[in-house]
Amino acid sequence: MEAVVSSGRPGTVLTFTMTAYAVMENNKHGLFTVFLLLYLIILTLNTLLITVIHQNKELHQPMNVFTCMLSVNEMYGTTALLPAVMALLMSDTHETSVKWCLAQVYFVHTYACAEFCILAVMGYDRYVAICYPLHYHSIMSYSKISKLVALASLYPLILFACFYALTLNLSFCGKVVPKLYCVNIEVVKNSCSSVPYISIVGLVLIPFFVVPQLVMIVFSYMQIARVCGKLLRESRGSALKTCIPHLFSLLNYTILSLFEVIQSRFNMNHVAVDARIFLSLYFIIIPSVANPVLYGLGTQTVRVHILKRFIRHTILPSKIRDFG
Repeated sequence: MEAVVSSGRPGTVLTFTMTAYAVMENNKHGLFTVFLLLYLIILTLNTLLITVIHQNKELHQPMNVFTCMLSVNEMYGTTALLPAVMALLMSDTHETSVKWCLAQVYFVHTYACAEFCILAVMGYDRYVAICYPLHYHSIMSYSKISKLVALASLYPLILFACFYALTLNLSFCGKVVPKLYCVNIEVVKNSCSSVPYISIVGLVLIPFFVVPQLVMIVFSYMQIARVCGKLLRESRGSALKTCIPHLFSLLNYTILSLFEVIQSRFNMNHVAVDARIFLSLYFIIIPSVANPVLYGLGTQTVRVHILKRFIRHTILPSKIRDFG
């Protein structure tokens, strides 16, 4: 197939071909249904969690504010991924425009960066709650929460934009992206000229994407472990119980990030195509389903309000109809 050529820049293409979809062709209608259901489940779970927290004033605690941020980020990431995956799956050519591909690069990468920033802030919140329980509300003031929300939101958007500007200045002559969605390293490989400086800049910036958050998380949990070591067994169990959803989210994110980095940076031809496709989707989909469940059903105060909402809107109306 001949490349579509831009009239403004001779030799540059207007579309990329997403070659990973070829192996899904025979099952595309079934997979489309699965992706659509997953997308609706993710939107429903995260919207429900945000709504319950928003509508109940007693849940307006700092940890729940950050939980809402996490849910918003899950919907942001999956919206950047799944509708495009479904559209490409049902297309005949599996081609996407260069402009959309570049936009998706920004959305997917900022989702991943924001996820780690939010988890780091949540770790700090647990540190303050467990190590300074009597001063928690004075330390986590409205002003402090606003600054942490702004930091976790703007830091990844601005930092990645600085790096992303290098990709935006490229012209593209190749048109093959061997994935289900666009990522920066695969897009750069299609550049008309060799651009090793982008990889160098990317490696230089990695510590800024990872180290501050990692330091905050490690420091927080070291302090939590120190304080919990001095508590009675019952008090220690109660304190650690509040950390379980966060630790699960953090572990899940770390494993998925490693999978994605390995796939992007190393030759994975020896791994089955189906496995690579699964891991690519796993990176965004699984946290987006797991996190609202962990923070909704895994947190007692939130779980109580979700169950009350469920009983009020499903069980009680049905009983009223029965009596009627």
